Amino acid sequence: MPKSGSLFPIDENYTAFLRSLKERIRQAQIKAALAVNNELILLYWQIGREILNRQQQEGWGTKVIERLAQDLKREFPDIGGFSSRNLKYMRAFAEAYPDEQIVLRYAAQIPWRHNQALLDKLKNLEQRLWYAQKSFENGWSRDILVTQIETNLYIRQRGAITNFERTLPDLDSDLAQQLVKDPYNFDFLTISENVKERDLERALVERIRDFLLELGIGFAFVGSQYRLEVEGDEYFLDLLFYHLKLHCYIVIELKVTEFRPEYSGKMNFYVSAVNNILRTEVDGPTIGIILCRSKKKTTVEFALDTVQNPIGVSTYKLRDQLPPALQDCLPTVEQLEMELEAAASALEEEQN
Repeated sequence: MPKSGSLFPIDENYTAFLRSLKERIRQAQIKAALAVNNELILLYWQIGREILNRQQQEGWGTKVIERLAQDLKREFPDIGGFSSRNLKYMRAFAEAYPDEQIVLRYAAQIPWRHNQALLDKLKNLEQRLWYAQKSFENGWSRDILVTQIETNLYIRQRGAITNFERTLPDLDSDLAQQLVKDPYNFDFLTISENVKERDLERALVERIRDFLLELGIGFAFVGSQYRLEVEGDEYFLDLLFYHLKLHCYIVIELKVTEFRPEYSGKMNFYVSAVNNILRTEVDGPTIGIILCRSKKKTTVEFALDTVQNPIGVSTYKLRDQLPPALQDCLPTVEQLEMELEAAASALEEEQN
């Protein structure tokens, strides 16, 4: 209740009221934007389908697209998107997705430029739909979508070896399995192949934004070298995260060697310690992820066979493990710094 005589109620009730209105407005804006995008994608699909049908049924050649682009631009001069290049994309779009329901369920949920990237980068329908769904769920920009395709996220999310199916409830097991990749792509780091574990950890923390992007949506960074005390002894976790969808702690241990069976025992201890020291009644079971330079499938499976805590084992790829031809195309930090200094000097000379 506002104070007597007050014309403007500045109090916590008004603040909460304003916050709720802002949230409703933002949600309405998002819904409106999605609705517009849905209509646009569906329109492009319908145009592409009509072009495709006419060419197939009446034998129209490719030149009809050039003429159609000119006529549409003349009729709708203030509306973009009707270039001959874009009309060809519409035709390819309709050819790639013959079912309107698939378009509405997947393609219409992401922007047109995302769909163009899917057409350019992928030939397999299943993979296109998978990336479209992940892009929508995670809010990827087009550049991030392209990066995920080029680094084979579809394949990497099926390569980790875990015991999640046995140690987690069904729903949590499915989600946990999706969040673990193999290999993780650390090519944003400028470190050598002979890096030490602490140097690798320090480099990942320094580039935490890129690391979180590679881990995927839902990870919140808690700390590095996170200290736990058990019966007077100190133990330090390489990296500790909290997952906002699974509502659980995630312990990540970094190893610069091939997986060894003893790594699973150490991780099992860490997971149990976090469960007993940090986990509350609202948190799910803690998950451990061991990141190694390499692994052997049967060795990992034997090591996890009797472990009761959920643990996954994955590998990672550093930049110097990329193909030599690709390495030569990527600039070093020193080269980038020299380029920036040269550009700054040139700009200063122009201004003088």
